Amino acid sequence: MSKPQMTYFKDEDVLHLVIANDIEAGSIELSPNVTAELNEKGELIGIEILEASSFLRDSILEAAQAKMLQLSQPDKSSPTI
Repeated sequence: MSKPQMTYFKDEDVLHLVIANDIEAGSIELSPNVTAELNEKGELIGIEILEASSFLRDSILEAAQAKMLQLSQPDKSSPTI
């Protein structure tokens, strides 16, 4: 397998990640705007993200919020006085 390559198509707002240089034989929609590309053996060879700027922004914001919520929760393993 070659080194993964990422290409962003600004005009279309599409992010394409190539994991393996193989011929695409099929694809699976993982979620709206996210598609996994598969070879003949059903192995993952690429990922395409439509509306990539919104997808990445929202994903990062959700992860940051989850992290901040975990940090603000009291530690349940420590005894309370």
